[in-house]
Amino acid sequence: MDVTVVGSGPNGLTAAVICARAGLSVRVIEAQSTPGGGARTLPDPEFPGVSHDICSAVHPLALASPFFAAYDLTARGVRLSVPEISYASPLPGRPAVIGYRDIDRTCEELEDGDSWRRLLGPLADDCDGVVGLLLGDKRSVPPSLPAALRVAPRLLVQGTPLWRSLKGEDARALFSGVAAHTISRMPSLVSSGAGLMLATLGHAVGWPIPVGGSQAIPDALIADLKAHGGELVLEQEVTEPPPGVVIYDTAPTALLSIYGDRTPDRYAKSLRRYTYGPGVAKVDFVLSGEIPWEDPRLAHAPTLHLGGSRAQMALAESEIAAGRHAEWPMVLAALPHTADPGRIDSQGRRPLWTYVHVPNGSTADMAETVTTIFERFAPGFRDVVVAVRSVPASNMTEHNANLVGGDIGVGGNNMISALTGPALRVNPWSTPIPKAYLCSSATPPGGGVHGMSGFYAARTVLKREFGIGNLPHLAAVT
Repeated sequence: MDVTVVGSGPNGLTAAVICARAGLSVRVIEAQSTPGGGARTLPDPEFPGVSHDICSAVHPLALASPFFAAYDLTARGVRLSVPEISYASPLPGRPAVIGYRDIDRTCEELEDGDSWRRLLGPLADDCDGVVGLLLGDKRSVPPSLPAALRVAPRLLVQGTPLWRSLKGEDARALFSGVAAHTISRMPSLVSSGAGLMLATLGHAVGWPIPVGGSQAIPDALIADLKAHGGELVLEQEVTEPPPGVVIYDTAPTALLSIYGDRTPDRYAKSLRRYTYGPGVAKVDFVLSGEIPWEDPRLAHAPTLHLGGSRAQMALAESEIAAGRHAEWPMVLAALPHTADPGRIDSQGRRPLWTYVHVPNGSTADMAETVTTIFERFAPGFRDVVVAVRSVPASNMTEHNANLVGGDIGVGGNNMISALTGPALRVNPWSTPIPKAYLCSSATPPGGGVHGMSGFYAARTVLKREFGIGNLPHLAAVT
């Protein structure tokens, strides 16, 4: 076997596909009984006609990340439903604020739409350049210098106390809800970068929902891997280094237990100091019908940010970063059936997906907190809840060992890790351990279902270990 990939998340599968297409023999090993890592979909234990997305549910980068744009998921049978509303934020005591795919419609409903257009209009017009910059390897010349010149001042403004330059409390809340996907203090350069990229995508390509669930994405990658001779092994935990070249789609600290005293001292010291960020508690609901929103427009929004005003969100994220539970934590929610009606079962039941931001390792059951927040904007929400599936942050590793303490960014959602990876190295996808490489979200460009960490790791492996300088063709054969 030329290459073993440990972990079958989107990054691991991306690396595996690239290596297999380059003509190498590849085996992917996964500890869980189902592949996909952060992009799995599983049936509800009581109502099998309802399926829950285990980690990610909405995929803004499924059409736009440089890897997926070249790979073309739709040509491989993945149906991506792009809703009219990319995301929305219910607000206390006033109408909700809506981020439509149509930037003109978004601006028309804002108190100061011109401010929103100045921030995001030029970026949406150069979406490929913006995404290429923000998901770049941070070591090459930016693919679009004009995009870099547009992004840089906006990144600084929205990532510092100057973020008040975005006018209108509604627009500020709308942007902050998107920026909160990084689970970090606000304002910060990390949250600003994520907010700019995701909001840009919301207008340029939308926020797609994979029809049938997120599982469709890893399934397409696995089919391609097998078509090029690759293997997938499930329910096998790696406790010793596999032979040959190994690419780890794992938390960096997993290398300590796998390699033990074979880990070089300085690198081992860095891994022992490695810190994970705030966590999420997962609360999935089964609903009997539509949520009774006070603002009926929200019934058409697949993605919701239930954090209140910008000030409220910033306070909550500050509390979480300090290791304290927020009185009103940030809640991200997804209702995939609004874009994919097939997610509704024969009895009208449908899933509601939520993440709640909590301190790392929190043991709190957040189901009642989430229910109370929904009731604030949809009185009678409790009446449509059929079942609740709650997983505290401390238990998130049970279905994905990478999510240490509930950190879905695997420690990578901070500025230092976004540039250097888990240890200070020129090439963050390499390690000082011979033939061992990393491709998880702990390496640049960080969290999200974009495949780019796997892409950069595979590029490194092909060149360093096999002398292959030209990457294989990725587009589907039609």
